[in-house]
Parts: sequence; C-alpha cells; structure tokens
Amino acid sequence: MYCPKCGKENPDNAQLCRWCSWVLTGISTITPVPDARTSKLAVASLVLAVLSFFTLFITAIPAFILGLVSIFKIEKSAGRLNGRGLAIAGVAVPALSLPVVALLAGILMPALARVKAMAQRAACGTNMRCLGNAMILYADDNNGKYPDTSKWCDLLIEHTGVSEEQFRCISAPEGPCNYAMNKAIEKLGPDAPADMVLLFETSAGWNQAGGREILTADNHRGDGCNVLFNDLHVQFVKMADINDLKWSP
Repeated sequence: MYCPKCGKENPDNAQLCRWCSWVLTGISTITPVPDARTSKLAVASLVLAVLSFFTLFITAIPAFILGLVSIFKIEKSAGRLNGRGLAIAGVAVPALSLPVVALLAGILMPALARVKAMAQRAACGTNMRCLGNAMILYADDNNGKYPDTSKWCDLLIEHTGVSEEQFRCISAPEGPCNYAMNKAIEKLGPDAPADMVLLFETSAGWNQAGGREILTADNHRGDGCNVLFNDLHVQFVKMADINDLKWSP
C-alpha cells in the first residue's frame, strides 16, 4: 500500500509507514504516488554551475549553495520533488572547480601585482617628465638657470603652474613631494651633460636637493627608482645600477 502522507510504498499488511511512521490502518493498497516535479532550485544550481566556466567562476558559489538547498528540499518532499541528480551536479561542478580557481589565482595575482607596479612606475615617470619640462620653462625665463635648489618646488609652482600632485609618486606611502633635485646641476642649467641626473626619487619632503645620499628605492618596493636626466628622458634605474649615475659633470 502507499502512504497517503509521504506517498512511499509499504508492505500490504503494514500498520505504520516505514518512511514517515504514518498510521496505515484501513488505507487502500492502490493509493497512487503523487506526481513529482523537478526542483527549480536544482535546475538553477546546474545552470549556474555551467555558467561558472564562462564567468570566471563568479556563479560557482551561488550554484553550490542552491544545490545544497535543493538536495535538502528534495529529501524532505516525500517524493513530490525530483532532480536530485541535477542538484548533485550543481554542487559537484563548483567543488571540483575550486582547485582550478586556486591555481588561476596563484598564477594571476603575481602577474597583476607586476602590472600594477609597472603602471605606478609609469605614472611616477610621467610626473617627473612634467617637472623636467617645467624646469626648462623656468630656465628659459631666468637666463638659462634652473631654479634655486633650496626652493625649487615653490619656484616651479609659482612660475610654471605645475600642480602639487605632480610632485608625488603614486606608489609612495606619503607626500608632499617624493622627488629631489640634483644639487650639483643648479648652476649648470640646461647646458649640463645630457646624461647627468636632474631629478630623482627620495623620501617625502619639500624643496629637497642633494645627491646619491638621499636617493631611495622605497617608493617602488626596493626595486629601484625613476630618474630624470638633463635631456628630459626618464629611466627606471635598478638599485644595482645606481652607482653608475652621473651626479656631476
């Protein structure tokens, strides 16, 4: 006979349903099983699991959750819901994809970090190049002389209109200025050798000037620093090559 509560089949002489313990006395043996329908959650779980391969596994987590919920509901439906296989697939696919996600993350994260570092170097170099152009404009208006090293930041802002943001390295932890002027180039001006250092990176300060002793690579994780040469080209110089820079004629 079939239990009127859960719809499961029991022996003809059973008094209690072995599935739900419902009293079966006097129940007809021809009670039909309720029509079962496919769980919509199970279908949604499988669809999201498949889509995870096309969405960089973004839909894997909701697929996993919906799959577990649908399995629970199917078990409690007393035969009124089916689709257990769909739900299991919806759970299994994200679970199996987790090692793939971890592997991709391990490959992509260092690559993204390198791309970010290169972008920051480029932005820093652009700022230095703008300051170099401002140096030339200042020299053109001041008898071919670069600004006084004791107040070069202030003079560039006052006479050339550069913004304060251009004195900051985007990857530096603080400001207001992360660049210093080569003190030895002040009196030489634009006529100094083309490969002589004009500006270089240093710790945060303002109107800083000097030489190798205040140069820092901390703005770029110790890899090196951007240097602006007197011919206005910017180069990212590795720490191993710092001693090769020309600080004086």
